[in-house]
Amino acid sequence: MSPSPNERVLLGRIGGYKSWANTEDRTARTAPGRAAFLARFADAPDPEAAKRAYFAELSLKAARARSRKKAA
Repeated sequence: MSPSPNERVLLGRIGGYKSWANTEDRTARTAPGRAAFLARFADAPDPEAAKRAYFAELSLKAARARSRKKAA
């Protein structure tokens, strides 16, 4: 019998917790992801400004989503 959708979520969560519990150097584990994220801004004339613009856009999207949720 295959697990239900809720059970799959819980099994995935358990696996994630176990994986992180066995990780000694969290910074090293996430370094490739951080490097890939920052690489998206590397070609911009001002990478720091591009990164700030990206996060400002995320902030605006979040504010709009909160407004829609509040209105509903």
